[in-house]
Parts: sequence; structure tokens; C-alpha cells
Amino acid sequence: MKKSLLFISFMTAIVILGGGICPSKAADMLSSDALEARLSEAASVSDLVTYAYQKNPSVRAAREGWRATVEKYRLITAYPDPQLMVTYFPEPIQTRLGPQDWNASLSQMIPYPGKLEKAGEIVQADARVARLNLDKTVRDVTVLILESFHELGYIREAKRIAAQNITLLDHLRKAGETAYAQDRAAFLDVVKAQSQSAQLRYDALLLDELELTEMTRLNGLLNRPPDAPVGHLEKLPFRAITRSPEDICHLAETNQEEIRMAQTRVEKADAQTELARYQNLPSFKVGIFYASIGSPEVSTPPPDAGQDAVGIQFGVSLPLWSGKNDGRMERARAEAERFRAVKTARILETRTRIYNLFFRLQNAQRLISLYRDQMLPQAAKSMEMAETWFREGEGSFSDFAETQSAFYNFQLSLARAGADYGKYLVRLEKLAGETLTENFSSHSQEKSPAGDNPGEERPMTSARR
Repeated sequence: MKKSLLFISFMTAIVILGGGICPSKAADMLSSDALEARLSEAASVSDLVTYAYQKNPSVRAAREGWRATVEKYRLITAYPDPQLMVTYFPEPIQTRLGPQDWNASLSQMIPYPGKLEKAGEIVQADARVARLNLDKTVRDVTVLILESFHELGYIREAKRIAAQNITLLDHLRKAGETAYAQDRAAFLDVVKAQSQSAQLRYDALLLDELELTEMTRLNGLLNRPPDAPVGHLEKLPFRAITRSPEDICHLAETNQEEIRMAQTRVEKADAQTELARYQNLPSFKVGIFYASIGSPEVSTPPPDAGQDAVGIQFGVSLPLWSGKNDGRMERARAEAERFRAVKTARILETRTRIYNLFFRLQNAQRLISLYRDQMLPQAAKSMEMAETWFREGEGSFSDFAETQSAFYNFQLSLARAGADYGKYLVRLEKLAGETLTENFSSHSQEKSPAGDNPGEERPMTSARR
């Protein structure tokens, strides 16, 4: 339970340097109105997760489900309600002591000692499962928010690149038309520049629609109106993974909510097996009986005539039907084996997903290094050389335009790889149940996936993936 709560606290600020903020505490720190105003201006991960913890209907449903299960404990472990039975005789029954007008009995069923405690253990297991389900729901919503955060960040970066590229391509197109008029460029080169400019305008329109779609998805997770504004997204530092796939698998077996839920259900099934044994034992019933006796209508009544009757009752159930009793035991054993198999299957599935995501994460990191450290510097040098040669009349306009297009497309690919890296890392940490990285602020400033100069001009030829 403590590890699960720790992981939920971590997930609320999974990409924040210098610590996290637990959503349950953050909910007390900021009101919904204050968070709404902040999200409209600048959206941070901690604010988004805190808002979702307060407003997301799935989280509320899981939280109330947990509370309902906790309250069930008092119902299951309490004695059955006592029974009061009153009998009235319209025509009194004649007894030796006189007519019996009515009688009453009060009885209480008492389960076999230990049966209610064992039933309470089953409810406690249900409560642990419900709490783990709450943690799982918060975790899943947090992961979806982080994935949407990374995707929205990429789309906005791509929009900025496209806008700057449109401006530069318009400048190149005019330069190409001038060069064509001076017989320094071919007509085909001018047409190519014009088509690239038209493609970029289409990409800009496409990115506008993608941004609205992603904002709708994010607002849906926050239970906000679809068109609610999402302000500037905070810049997240690059986080290098510090665990091997095998280490992550061991962490998942210990921390992952689904695996822990399966283990808790195994414990519940074992408790049900013990409860089945108690159900094969008798229950007891104790009570008191009272009968009202009237005065007899005889000439010589007995000395104790008209005396009311009082009696003590005791009963016991007889679990005679062996077939039903054996069925309870076998059912409980089968449930225990079923959930053991479910746990094993979940572990195997998790291992497969971890290795798959680890490969994708490493590949995204390799792409970041490739574009940032090799492709972009080489493309920048090629672009400078092509521009110099074109202005000196030694190179073609087509070479100049192609090198610029390649350079800015590499910038876009770098942004895509950075967003993918963040999404794969979040999914891996979801499976592991805890952080897998160490934050290095100085390193992230020196080598950010977005490049050394996020404000430089970065046109592109296509934003479609």
C-alpha cells in the first residue's frame, strides 16, 4: 500500500525536477478555480494531474467504490439482526393454567466462532483491491495526461517550425523567381519551391486541426469543456533511463497495481477456502420465549392459574448436505488457482511489454542523438555551403532549397523523437510502478532534444507522420 501511494505521488509530477507533489495534498492546496486560471495561461504537469485528481469522473468513481467497499466491512462482520416473533390467538388456546391469548419470542443467530472474522478478512481483501484499483485509475489517468502533454507539445513545436518555414520558403521562392528572370535558375526549380510552399500551408492547416483534437482529448481527461484553453506548456527536461529491462521487470512484479491486485485476489481466495470450512460448521441460535396466560374459567383453579410462561430457547443448524459443503470447498480452491494463473499471466504479459517498450525507448533515444549530434550539424553545414555556392553562381537554386528543406525536416524529426521518448518512458514507468530515471538539469540544458537553439528558424516540407 505504501509503495502504491508513493508511486501515485511520483506519477503526479513524473517529469518535474527536484521532487513531486502528491495529488491528494495538491487538491487541498489549490482550488479548482485557481487551477483553471493557471491552466489557461501556463499548463504544468503537476497542475494538470492535480486538476484531474479533483475532476476526472473515473477517479471519483474508483474513490467512491473504495469507500463503499470499506463500509462493507461493518456489514459483514456484524451479527445478524435479532428476530422478534409475536403470535396472537383470536380464539385463545386453553391450557391447564388458563387461556393463552398471545406469545412472543426474541431470538439471535450466532455464527460459529471465527466465521465472522474470516468473512471480514475477505472484505478487507476486497478493500485492498478497491484501493489498488483507485491507485491504478489515478496512474492510468496520469499516464494518459502525460502522453497527451508530450503529443500536444510536439504539435505546437511542429506548428512553430511550419510557420517559420513558410516565411523562409516564400523568401526562397522570390529569390528563385529573381534568379529565373536572370537565367540563373531553371523554371522547374521555381515550380518546386512553389509546391513546397503550398505543401507547408496544408501542413499548417493540418497541425491546427491536430492541436484542437489533442486539446479536446486532454480536456476530456480533465473533465473540462472540449474548447477550454490550454496555455503554454512547460518545457520538460530530458530524463535518461537508469534501469535495465530485467530490473524493470523485477520492479513491476513488486509495484504494479494489476499484479498486486491479482496477488490480493489469491489471498482472498485462500480466505474464502477457510471461510468455506466455517460454513460447514453449525451456527447457533439463542432466544427467550414469553406466553401470556389468562385466568381460567373453572370453579377450582390450580394454585398457579394465570401465571405467564417464560422459556429459554437454543437451536443449532445442521450442515448435513455434504454435496453443498464439498462444492463450497472446491469452488474456493478453484478461485485460488484461477487468480494464481491470472497473476502469472499478468507477469508474463508485463515482461513482454517492458522489453518492447524498452526497445522503442532506446530507439527514440538513438534517433535523438543521431539527429541532434550528426544529421543536423551536417545539414546545417551543407545548407551554408549550398547558399554560398548559389549566391556566387557556382551552385543551383534546387540544391539550396533541398538542403534547407532537409535541415528543417531533421529538426521536425528531432522533435518527434523527443515526444516519442517521453511517451515510451511514461509507459515504462507505468509498468514499473516507480521512476526509472535521474534528472540532470545541466545536461538537459546542454543537450535538449529540441536542439541547442529552440528559437531558430525551422521550416519543414511535411508535418504528416
